[in-house]
Amino acid sequence: MEFSFNLYNSLAADGVCLSLRKIAPPAKVPPVVLCVGSDLSVGDSLGPVTGTKLKEKLAGLNCFVYGTLAKPITAHEVKYMNGFIKDTHPGSLVVAVDAAVGLAGDIGLIKIARRGLKPGSGANKKLSKVGDVSVMGIVAEKSVFNYSLFSATRLNIIYKMAEIISDGIAAYVLESLKKACEEQDFSAPKSADI
Repeated sequence: MEFSFNLYNSLAADGVCLSLRKIAPPAKVPPVVLCVGSDLSVGDSLGPVTGTKLKEKLAGLNCFVYGTLAKPITAHEVKYMNGFIKDTHPGSLVVAVDAAVGLAGDIGLIKIARRGLKPGSGANKKLSKVGDVSVMGIVAEKSVFNYSLFSATRLNIIYKMAEIISDGIAAYVLESLKKACEEQDFSAPKSADI
């Protein structure tokens, strides 16, 4: 199952949240967000920019976002993330965010799918799949020279996509946290029961 939203759709952020709610398996713990990419190339910076925006929007809450402009999760770190997240956050849904390449007409689409993503595929890297649910922003046209296209990507597209994705994921995480709190309240003994 996959959903797509255009960058210029005014309801795209709501669509990201609703898509995550629809395709993410139910969990008793808040999701973990893994934003993959590098701050050294504009086209590859969607993950870290999104992670930075999410950290700001979810500040002070009990949730985990990995991959920001200050501490990006690049190809060097991503190979260790599956084991780290599995050990550190057992049972958590992992939402993976990354930039991607696609058809020329797909540039500007945000795609949400019920499967992990393979970071570095646009640069012909062979890395293991990460995440349970993927959120990908199509930032350039697929070609033999994908890396050069990543560096020619407009920062405005990255910034707008990051804003939409972070708004949608933040709303989804807040719903998850609220649901987890409500479930804890129902399972706690009431004072009259003691």
